[in-house]
Amino acid sequence: MVDDRHQGRVISIRAVFILGVLLLIGKAFHLQIISDDFRAQADSVGNTRQTQYPSRGLMIDRKGKLLTVNQSAYEVTCTYRLFREHAESFDTTKFCRMLQITPEYFVEAINKDWTSIQFAKHKPFVFLRNIPQHQFATFQEIMHEFPGFQVNLRSLRAYPFAVGGHLVGYMGEVDQPKIDREPDFYRRGDYVGVSGIEYKYENTLRGKKGNRWVAVDRLGREVGETVEGKLDEAANAGADLLTTIDIDLQAYGEELMEGKIGSIVAIEPATGEILCMVSSPSYDLRNMAIGRGRSTTFSSLMQDTLQPLLNRAINGKYPPGSPFKTVVALAAMQDGTLSPDRGIACKGAFYSNGQRLTGCHNHPYCKDVETAIAQSCNNYFITAWLENINSMSGSAISPNKGFDHFNDYLYQFGLGTKTGIDYPGEIKGNVPTAKFYADRFAEDEFWRAIWVRSLAIGQGEYEITNLQMANLAAAIANRGHWLTPHLVRGLRMENDSIYAPPHQIYRHDIDIEERHFETVVRGMRKTFQNGTARWSDVPELAICGKTGTAENAGADHSILFAFAPMDKPKIAISVYIENGGFGSTYAAPIASLLTERFINGKIADNRKWVEKRMKETYLIPNYVARSAK
Repeated sequence: MVDDRHQGRVISIRAVFILGVLLLIGKAFHLQIISDDFRAQADSVGNTRQTQYPSRGLMIDRKGKLLTVNQSAYEVTCTYRLFREHAESFDTTKFCRMLQITPEYFVEAINKDWTSIQFAKHKPFVFLRNIPQHQFATFQEIMHEFPGFQVNLRSLRAYPFAVGGHLVGYMGEVDQPKIDREPDFYRRGDYVGVSGIEYKYENTLRGKKGNRWVAVDRLGREVGETVEGKLDEAANAGADLLTTIDIDLQAYGEELMEGKIGSIVAIEPATGEILCMVSSPSYDLRNMAIGRGRSTTFSSLMQDTLQPLLNRAINGKYPPGSPFKTVVALAAMQDGTLSPDRGIACKGAFYSNGQRLTGCHNHPYCKDVETAIAQSCNNYFITAWLENINSMSGSAISPNKGFDHFNDYLYQFGLGTKTGIDYPGEIKGNVPTAKFYADRFAEDEFWRAIWVRSLAIGQGEYEITNLQMANLAAAIANRGHWLTPHLVRGLRMENDSIYAPPHQIYRHDIDIEERHFETVVRGMRKTFQNGTARWSDVPELAICGKTGTAENAGADHSILFAFAPMDKPKIAISVYIENGGFGSTYAAPIASLLTERFINGKIADNRKWVEKRMKETYLIPNYVARSAK
């Protein structure tokens, strides 16, 4: 009996022991194999917050074509403090060989100015950008051998089109002043828009960063999540920009401008939407994507004496030339100092008291305003301008009042002031005031408008941008008003909802009666029918325009501004060709080709020779065609 009880007690003890061993084995199995989270926490020595970068908003042209794309890229970051703690065992040779970098690059990249606020030893910085997929895969396998280094996945901007560089802009690394202004968003190594639309709409495109909390080991390597991701915050993508740009028209304009210096701006008059904005010479936007070769490209562009990074359409300052005569006619007719049917004889120059002062080309008698515009008579418009200035002043002596009154019309047309376009760095140009000339001629007892008569034909001290000239064409096309030129017409959010852009668009009305605009429009149509641009006419398009030749220290500039069709215009355009000579030689053919391409979608067979001549004419000395580079 006792033996039986003793034996039962032994069996019970053995059972409890065996059960305990099994529980311990099961727990060990759970810890070592099943519970990754627990194991990660056991191995970790701290938590860190990883930034989750949002997808940058895209740019889309008016026909739905992508102007930008986002591509996945890998970059190597380094936390210097962790690197230094294990520097003695760090295999620099193997590290450099694997990433295909030189020891010199390693030394330069790893040693920062730690006294600068730009860097901190305990915070990661970008060591190497844009590493290939195969290098990433190899590095991931042996990353534990290189304490302090991590590989991060980033989304980098890429550009599918070579054209539109000045418009679209490009990205670059954020600078310290911007970090200081927005320390909660930007950090060292982030990318931001630094030019063009990328810069202007940075806050819209960039989206909202997210955060992910992870556990890290003593080498700074990720070993798992913390608190099951409950503290994580998802990133929100930036808004897509629905732009006004017609990238096909932009490409065609850049093709026509190859080998020439100048710019083209085309606007839809009814809306103020920019259809294309060409600045030549330009650059291949695809080469401006962030990568190891970008610095070489950028350095080459900066050193180029032709200044391909300069947007001449919005930053170039030029005299308006003969297209300015349309404004003289409108102001004088509105003030009643010029009748639409007034004829003025031209003897090949403007004369005063029998003295020949300003020359003029040979042309038929200008029997009215329309004919004077078509034939671009200097004598006609100098006479009309002087009569207007002096009449509105009440005197030909120190005509300050009349001069400033005339300038008021210029400001209404958007000349001498910023148009308000949603593009960075717009300049206002220059419209000289009466005070400017009063000061210039201060040594004289008085000054006279005739002394600055070249202003009447768009010369002298006027400095106008090509954007302003295209906008002037749009204002005339609309018979007396213009809308704020703009490049973005809508925002598309992550949920596909569409919103109006943050940029305000205003209507600007001009205090000139519509009947006077109709007179000028008929004159501009005659410019193409039988005037100075007759060789560039496309009859079915009813193009209305005005050629010009802007005087310059070197060869004169070739100018034309126009719109089409005559009624219900679809496009207003201005073309400047630096050192291109007469407006009818290059500016008019190029403007007519772009207009035809935009409205008809193609160039007629009987005008292919014009297209060929414009494409194959290079005005830049020793220019090498892109196709030959």
